[in-house]
Amino acid sequence: MKNLRWIFAGGALLPGLAIMLQADGTKLANVLMGRAAFVDAKDLKPGTFKKISANDLPKPFDTESHRNTDLASRPNGALPQAPAGFKVELYLDNLKNPRQIRMAPNGDFFLAETSAGEIKAIRPGDGKPQQVETFATGQRGAFGINFYPPGPNPQWVYVGNTASLVRFPYKNGDMKANGPAETIIPTLPGGGHSTRDVVFSKDGKQMFVAVGSASNVDDPDTHASETHRANILEYTPDGKFVRVYASGIRNPVGLGVNPITGEVWCSVNERDALGDNLVTDYITHVEPGGFYGWPWFYIGGHQDPRLEGKHPELKDKVLVPDVLVQAHSASLGLTFYDGTQFPAEYRGDLFAAEHGSWNRANASGHEVVRVPLEKGRASGVYEDFLTFQAAGGLPWGRPVGVVTGKDGALYVTDDGTKTIWRVSYAGK
Repeated sequence: MKNLRWIFAGGALLPGLAIMLQADGTKLANVLMGRAAFVDAKDLKPGTFKKISANDLPKPFDTESHRNTDLASRPNGALPQAPAGFKVELYLDNLKNPRQIRMAPNGDFFLAETSAGEIKAIRPGDGKPQQVETFATGQRGAFGINFYPPGPNPQWVYVGNTASLVRFPYKNGDMKANGPAETIIPTLPGGGHSTRDVVFSKDGKQMFVAVGSASNVDDPDTHASETHRANILEYTPDGKFVRVYASGIRNPVGLGVNPITGEVWCSVNERDALGDNLVTDYITHVEPGGFYGWPWFYIGGHQDPRLEGKHPELKDKVLVPDVLVQAHSASLGLTFYDGTQFPAEYRGDLFAAEHGSWNRANASGHEVVRVPLEKGRASGVYEDFLTFQAAGGLPWGRPVGVVTGKDGALYVTDDGTKTIWRVSYAGK
């Protein structure tokens, strides 16, 4: 068990700065607070901690809405940067469109090559892939991957396509599907935000599917295309719809189940066109029946001015997410670190990929963040863990999926460079 309490001592020592303490009172790290935590991708530094609260948000249209798609090419031989003591290596390259990645119980990695409609199976060796095979083809918009039932001997691989969810028969060690896909959910809402991640409850009785909105801020009251969207949907594992598990979540791309608490977590792309630092993206545990605001409100009871006056009865019901991250970071895949290779203080923490978006004058995201958890709970603090910057300041990587390997290393997919990165601990 970690010996940490994520608390703040003595108020701000400098504007936007506080100290994070360990349980024994010794200093752990400085934390950038509030507006000081609104940092461009070019200024990210691994090992920097930040905390943004709902009270730190700027007003809508505080800055203009920008379009920025600038991305540098990876400099020759460049590697992502990590905190001291960590080693980053190129694990696999020349991929087509590496997106979500999950680990099978036997340690194989399963990778969604979304634009190609393929699922790859990767058998790890000693720090390098030992074997790579195409497990399945013909999947339209494949993203989510998971294994069922939970535990050491799954019988199925589930794949979340944009408009359907299918499963393939599977036994440990299979690197090619040994039977055709069985359609479990034939009619997921398609189009718009297209990723459909899938996870199972710890006991295997519940299946959760993420479905993002079809738009930026279209009102579901007047847009039928938003039905059962911006939701996490609950099904039985055989595809029977149970309920809307949580709503008002604009685009819940990455899902995970906390191994300590059993709670569903998600990482979310919030809405655009309200300014460079609004609306913050977020990572949070998900309350059953919880409402997170989209499209009428955001981050608590902040009203979206484009839908002014709509649904005032919901204002006080909007939940504030656990961890707010820089707006337009595009938070995607996540993993809970359950390995033993990293130092003890990392165990049980959450890592999430911040892909980088288009709606900011200076790019944000383009990193992997660490969310320290204490007994499965977040304090709102996150750390810049893995960053991708060229010498000129432009980012070059676009991380998507994050998974913990059996060897305790962290594996990160990057659809900007079409690679997988391996992060191990080499320091004291």
